[in-house]
Amino acid sequence: MTDPAPPPEPPPRRDDTLGDFDLPFFQRLSLQLQGIVIAFVLRGTDLLLLLFRPRLLKPYMGLWWQRILWTPYRWRRTFEMTRALQTTGQSFRELMYGETPLVTALWFLKRAGVGRSSRVVDLGAGRGRVLLAARWWGARAHGVELIADHVTRVAPWLGPAGVTFTVGDMTREPLGDATHIFCNWVAFSPETKARLVAHLRTCAPGTRIITVTRPIQAEGFSGHVCHWMLFTWGLEKVWLQQYLPGPIASP
Repeated sequence: MTDPAPPPEPPPRRDDTLGDFDLPFFQRLSLQLQGIVIAFVLRGTDLLLLLFRPRLLKPYMGLWWQRILWTPYRWRRTFEMTRALQTTGQSFRELMYGETPLVTALWFLKRAGVGRSSRVVDLGAGRGRVLLAARWWGARAHGVELIADHVTRVAPWLGPAGVTFTVGDMTREPLGDATHIFCNWVAFSPETKARLVAHLRTCAPGTRIITVTRPIQAEGFSGHVCHWMLFTWGLEKVWLQQYLPGPIASP
């Protein structure tokens, strides 16, 4: 009697590579130059806006300084990054998306009805500019991010502005008292999207959800209203929705 054959080796995870995004050299160079120009213009606009909110200027500059000193998104193969991705089941590619300028965040939060009675939660808050925009409108602001070292470096700059910033898995973050939720959507894998949709169903009915590029196409998420807005990589659609679950069927 022969021994059973060993199970086949699992295929390599292609979603953790960026090969599918490779572009010809000149096209890639053109996009990089375009991104540099857009980022320069947007940061200048952000700084001009912050002259009207001086208390937010120091946190904004602190975030910028931390980006220059260190960022977890440049060095992929750190132990902490690998451990965090294994814990959540995400790929590195899902953490890579462009920055949201302050001026853009101010605009879409205003369109979403953010005000002094609001609580904005940013799932995957990155460098926290959306949270500063929420504080501009007087809302409570909370961000959650996967990489602990990043949170340790950024949180001290956001704290004086009234922002809370913690380490956590966005699919487990308590959302019961959130009035507005912002999250990247298009970069997520189907598995992450499914987990996030299930978690978003823990929100209170009427919670407004803001996503970039595409809406959440699932039962209970209605009001697919979009606006074209400027990000560091170019113009993109921002979608405003509400979580409105249907009536619970009687047995």
